[in-house]
This record gives sequence, structure tokens and C-alpha cells, in this order.
Amino acid sequence: MKTIASCVQDIIVASPFLEEGLSREIINFSALAKELNEPISKMLRKPIKDGAIMMALRRYQQPLNLENSKSLKKTFNELGDITVRSNLSDFTFQNSKTLIHSHSQVLEKISDNHQTFYAFTRGMFESNIIISTSEKESVLTAFKKENQIGLQEKLSAISIYLPKGNSKIVGLYYQIFKRLAWENITLYEVVSTTNEFTIVVEDHLVDKAFSAIKRLID
Repeated sequence: MKTIASCVQDIIVASPFLEEGLSREIINFSALAKELNEPISKMLRKPIKDGAIMMALRRYQQPLNLENSKSLKKTFNELGDITVRSNLSDFTFQNSKTLIHSHSQVLEKISDNHQTFYAFTRGMFESNIIISTSEKESVLTAFKKENQIGLQEKLSAISIYLPKGNSKIVGLYYQIFKRLAWENITLYEVVSTTNEFTIVVEDHLVDKAFSAIKRLID
């Protein structure tokens, strides 16, 4: 059975900005209760008093149990170095039977240059290559017979080294994404491995994104 408290929770969970504002204690409960009155009244199919909603807001707690909250805090305290790489280009190609062969040519070209940034992801219908812009011509040559869907330049990558066991922590990525969204930072691409998490943003956002992540860790 739906209650005012459950309605409040459903709305807040679906609105990261509201959840962040409540956790920071920067939202006026009375004003928010008036704002939520109409949608909650519709959800419950009866008129609701603002005071009851305000009481539910004051009692609301983020849906993370105490044990996981401690694990989440411990994980952020143990995050490794943050690495920033600039001058990157993102290529998108349509998948084909020859795409892997083209890909192997690029790998062979950059195999001895450990300074080159490189990330490859393959989806159902298209594949992406994020690479140092200095290797742009190498990619265009290797993939000249492929169907290029897109190209985005002037990108930067921010890589975060995660502690072992991070995949068992509920809400780790969510906290990072929520912080970036709160700071109005648009992500162009996300790449991750077991113990490394990388976001790709346009160059003009890299300083803002780095500061947001650094504050989250601090």
C-alpha cells in the first residue's frame, strides 16, 4: 500500500538533485513539500496536507544500509591517483567483419609507445576508439575502408584508480555520477575496467570535472 513516505522516497530516488540537496541540508522543506503536494496527491488519489509531506521529508534517509555506507566511505578514502590526459579524439565506426583487422593495425602501430592513450569499446552495432590525437592519421589510415559514423576531438580523460573489491560496493559509481551531474558536467564517454574508472569530457569541462571528483574524494 502506498504511503506518503513511500511516495516521497520514489520521487527523491528518481531525482538525484533533490537527494543531493537534502543530504547537504540546503533545501527548504516547506517549499519542497508544497512543490510535491500535487504529484503525491495524484499518486495517492486523495488530497494531502503539506505538513505530512514535510514530516516525511524530514524523516527521509538515503536507501543505503549502515554497513554499505561505511564500505562506501572506506572505498572513497582508499581511491588511488587521479590521472588526466588531454588532446584525445573519439572515433565511432560501424561494426563489420573487417573491423578487428583494422583495429589490430592501430594496436601494432602504437604498441611501443606507452605514452599514447587508447581505449576501445565494441557495442552491438558500433565501436568506439578513444586515442591520443597525435595518432589520428594512423586511425584514419587503418580504418579507411570502414564506415565512420562520428569523430569528436578536443577531449580529455580523467582516470580514477579504484581499490580492489570496488565491484561489491553499492552506489560507488552512482555517487560519482551524481556529483558530476550536480556540477552540471556532461560526460562524453565512460570507460571502465575492474579497478580503473575513466570519464571522458570535452576539454573546456576537464578542470571543473577534476575539481568535482577531487572534492568528492576529499
